[in-house]
Amino acid sequence: MKIADHYTGRSALQKQSVSWLPYYFLLPSIILILLINFYPFLSGLVYSVQNGTLLKPGEFIGIHNYAKLLTMPDFWHALYFSSVFAVFSVIGSYVIGLGFAILLNKDIIGRGFFRVALLVPWILPSVVSIVGWRWLIGDQNGLFNTILVGFGFEPVLFLGTEGWAMFSVIMIKVWRSFPFMMISLLAGLQTINQELYESAHMDGAGRWQSFWYITLPQLRMITVVCWILMTIWCFNDFDTIWLLTQGGPANATENLIILAYKYTFSKNAVGIGSAISIVSLVILMALAVLLLKKQEQE
Repeated sequence: MKIADHYTGRSALQKQSVSWLPYYFLLPSIILILLINFYPFLSGLVYSVQNGTLLKPGEFIGIHNYAKLLTMPDFWHALYFSSVFAVFSVIGSYVIGLGFAILLNKDIIGRGFFRVALLVPWILPSVVSIVGWRWLIGDQNGLFNTILVGFGFEPVLFLGTEGWAMFSVIMIKVWRSFPFMMISLLAGLQTINQELYESAHMDGAGRWQSFWYITLPQLRMITVVCWILMTIWCFNDFDTIWLLTQGGPANATENLIILAYKYTFSKNAVGIGSAISIVSLVILMALAVLLLKKQEQE
């Protein structure tokens, strides 16, 4: 009996060790994720309630930095532009991506080539694509202005006037982002049961009715996920705007991330810069929760 108990206890111990084995393998990755993501977040949260600089730690001042944001016109303008930039970039990239996804889901000639070619804006590094766009629209001697002047029109300062600069950065962001929407929605389209369209056609439904009552509802979940991801990427977009305009002209294209960067590294106000970043994070988290809850209700 004692021998049986001995082996039974040993077997239970071995099973317990085996059950914890996957977590031991995951431990290095968990530690790395905590160091890369969680630690910077905690550091930013601590800095946001201090009045320190890049060279010296500050003193605890509570929510003073957050209260100060409410009285800063540049913060409200950056919040406004971040929202406009995200909304129009997400809508534009979704509409164009969905259109190309529907087209590429059909049996057209050269479908494989177009699938690869349309991914180029997403694949290209930011610096390469932005430098190319600056060559096209950067100044009066850019390719677009050269063509306009050749047809007798006045040159347009795409990045030199506030309205055109806002339009230009949104347009370029849409150009860079629609391939992600396209490939994601194309994957969703290929999972839709074709019998639904056949039944709808037999009931007299046209293409628009099939699209509205079958395609869009079937893509609802992947649409919400794409919207959330793209909103986060647009709201936090630094490289597109910085490489094009650096937030200019006259801060017209300055979003929250660029404003936080300027306060932290140009004005040496780490507390304000960190507070702006935390506020941006809270806004994005709230938006993601609202979209997910809306999806669950539907």
